[in-house]
Amino acid sequence: MSGSLFRSEEMSLCQIFLQSEAAYACISQLGELGLVQFKDLNPDVNAFQRKFVSEILRCDEMERRLRYIEKELKKEELKIPDTDENPTAPAPKEMIDLEATFEKIESELREVNTNAEALKRNFLELSELKEVLKKTQVFFQEHGQHNIIGDAQHALGQGEDTQTGNIQLGFVAGVIPRERMPAFERMLWFACRGNVFLRYEEIPQVLEDPVTGDGIHKSVFIIFFQGDQLKSRVRKICEGFKATLYPCPENPQERNEMLNGVSTRLEDLKTVLNQTKDHRNRVLVGVQKEITAWIIKVKKIKAIYHTLNMCNFDLSHNSLIAECWCPVMALEDVQRGLKHGTELSGSTVPCILHRMDTKETPPTYFITNKFTVVFQDIVDAYGIATYQEVNPALYTIISFPFLFAVMFGDVGHGTIMFLFGLCLVLMEKKLISMKVKDEIALTFINGRYIILMMGAFSMYTGLIYNDIFSKSLNLFGSSWYPYYKNTTFEVQKSFVLDPGTMYDTEKGPYPLGLDPIWQPATNKITFTNSFKMKLSVILGISQMTLGVLLSLVNHVYFKRTLEALVEFVPSLLFLLCLFGYLVGLVFYKWFLFNQKCTQCAPSLLIHFINMFLMKYQPVTEIPGTNTTTFECIKYDKDLEKLPCSSQTVFFDNQQMIQTILLVTGVLMAPIMLCVKPFVLRSKHNAKERVSIQKKQGLGAVSERALISQEEMPDNSVNHKDVDVEVEGHAVHDKPEDEVEFEFGEVFIHQAIHTIEFCLGCISHTASYLRLWALSLAHAQLSEVLWTMLLRLSLKMDIPYGGSVIIFFVFGAFACITIAVLLVMEGLSAFLHTLRLHWVEFNSKFYSGQGYGFIPFSFKSLMEPTLDD
Repeated sequence: MSGSLFRSEEMSLCQIFLQSEAAYACISQLGELGLVQFKDLNPDVNAFQRKFVSEILRCDEMERRLRYIEKELKKEELKIPDTDENPTAPAPKEMIDLEATFEKIESELREVNTNAEALKRNFLELSELKEVLKKTQVFFQEHGQHNIIGDAQHALGQGEDTQTGNIQLGFVAGVIPRERMPAFERMLWFACRGNVFLRYEEIPQVLEDPVTGDGIHKSVFIIFFQGDQLKSRVRKICEGFKATLYPCPENPQERNEMLNGVSTRLEDLKTVLNQTKDHRNRVLVGVQKEITAWIIKVKKIKAIYHTLNMCNFDLSHNSLIAECWCPVMALEDVQRGLKHGTELSGSTVPCILHRMDTKETPPTYFITNKFTVVFQDIVDAYGIATYQEVNPALYTIISFPFLFAVMFGDVGHGTIMFLFGLCLVLMEKKLISMKVKDEIALTFINGRYIILMMGAFSMYTGLIYNDIFSKSLNLFGSSWYPYYKNTTFEVQKSFVLDPGTMYDTEKGPYPLGLDPIWQPATNKITFTNSFKMKLSVILGISQMTLGVLLSLVNHVYFKRTLEALVEFVPSLLFLLCLFGYLVGLVFYKWFLFNQKCTQCAPSLLIHFINMFLMKYQPVTEIPGTNTTTFECIKYDKDLEKLPCSSQTVFFDNQQMIQTILLVTGVLMAPIMLCVKPFVLRSKHNAKERVSIQKKQGLGAVSERALISQEEMPDNSVNHKDVDVEVEGHAVHDKPEDEVEFEFGEVFIHQAIHTIEFCLGCISHTASYLRLWALSLAHAQLSEVLWTMLLRLSLKMDIPYGGSVIIFFVFGAFACITIAVLLVMEGLSAFLHTLRLHWVEFNSKFYSGQGYGFIPFSFKSLMEPTLDD
């Protein structure tokens, strides 16, 4: 499908009559096309009161089940395959099968998970019991039954003469989380007043939480005490710290028998758990292949029913009525889609599509591709284009990277940016298939073509500036004296270039860009500042003039003759007579004054200020001639005796020409301010007079008809018909959308527009000086980085160790170059370029008061978002 980027596509409001049995299939086909934007014909109807709310709720339930299945897949670390498969929306009858399938899979997974959780909990308890029995058995074996009782007796304050066999000490054993053990020990000591004997040991293996699956660390403890009161108190403390107590026989033989039984049960549980896990894995593997297609199908079903809810229902004809915006060039494709949908549904009644006449403003639609979409997004961020007005994106494709490059001109930095953008472009298919969700990374991927263009243009402007990592290239040989040689710099490392004495006129200027001799010159900044400042003004006024010319294209297309005469013409004259003349002075000075005329070279700023002050310094008679016209080029005598300065007029009739331009430019402001409001008021008054005359004429006709009816009651004329015609004529003459004219509002609006344009020409021209400022800042930062870092390391004369130092210094140089000069400076230049296009360029012709065309498209539903 081809389209124009200069102006938005022509749109048409269409009405579609859909038979009930074919509506679903037809909407599905339109969703696959993605060329129709439906209007909601039921804006006042609650979402829960629409016809297909039950189907949407069923889709919501299916989505919930799919999210649960997807969560289980991620928990099992099974990757959901990314395929290019695009299944069609299933028929409404297939929804029942899908619901049954999802319900079956969900119930099966939940049952398996419930059983697995119960088995894991049982397995955890048996594992803890096994550790308690093992640790207790080892504990008693290492210390001996009587030794332990003796230690407990001593710890509990029993006398040494007490018979060991008569002591009745009880004990409890269990497990507790490892991190709670210190607090548990302190609580036992204080609560029982030191009348308990505690021993504990950490379980070496990590246990698994049956609910979350996370690893948990626990310790086995055994507590000796005497008496039922302490026993009760110990159990309460264990319960408060969520310690699990397990039965532990006192007899070693009984402990061994219980340990063997627990081990056997654990082995059986492991087998059952493995079988359960295998069964769950088989279910998920079977689901893994189909879940992507299921998600797409459910999304399409839900989108179709949402669209059907936007339609009206004609119960008498059993049909649905939809209204939509559609590009005129796509009407045939939409017709074919409706026909195909009707055939798929098996309906014999065709769907009807016809265009409607409307006064509504259509949506704005531009057909873009992967290259132009990023530039269109830059324009849309400022404002969606008004329907059919000129689109700035067409010019932004060239002007945006070029103005960026003017501020970022460096062959080295531009090459790095170009290669980075080229890598993103070559790997675009792989990067898109990865479905990156990081916002910053996604910004770079989506802007790959503009990065490529900015890098390429920066290489070009870097050649013009003759700047590569703050160094220059001598490709064609310098045209200055002393010539550009290494021996020159050995003798004289810094010098001031004098155009009058050091320039070789026979050899001519450097063929491409700036002469490399300026790089080591002391007065380099003076020269480059002047050059880049004038270049910024030329580029700025040229772009603003283009914007004013494009406003004429809008006026002609929308047939706004008045605006073209009283807004465009005065705006263009105001801009060219004042600021266009300044550009002419720049070129005049460049072409006419050579290195011998530095004494009388005009100061453009002073001359431009004197133009407004009406202040001129005329030239006296040149010695040896009979004329007062100053021509520095033709005067070959003693230049020091010339009666001129930088403020002297420098061409014939300069005062008269500048006066005419100044008066013309100043007069354009009141024309822009006053003409349009008074012309509109005059037209409005004329319409009012015509309307009053019509009303008076209709009143006379009604009076004559009434008199005729009284005087001639038997007349054959049908007086009722006369009244009907009179009333019909009155209704026909009454405007439908009559807007009350307010002269004050119109005048204020025009005053704002005039002031904004006139002051904007001044402020916007100054705003373009950011091209010079950022270019200077970028060049100076690059030179400082070279001088203060890399050049110092290259000057070091250290045997063997010097190469190591250079290696690390170059690494730091590369990192700072990328981080500061490429990323930070590049982002700064990008933002300034964005401002120049949004404010300085777009404000001259672009209103941006439209709204975007958002078609009903299944493709947009499938695109990943940051929230996914």
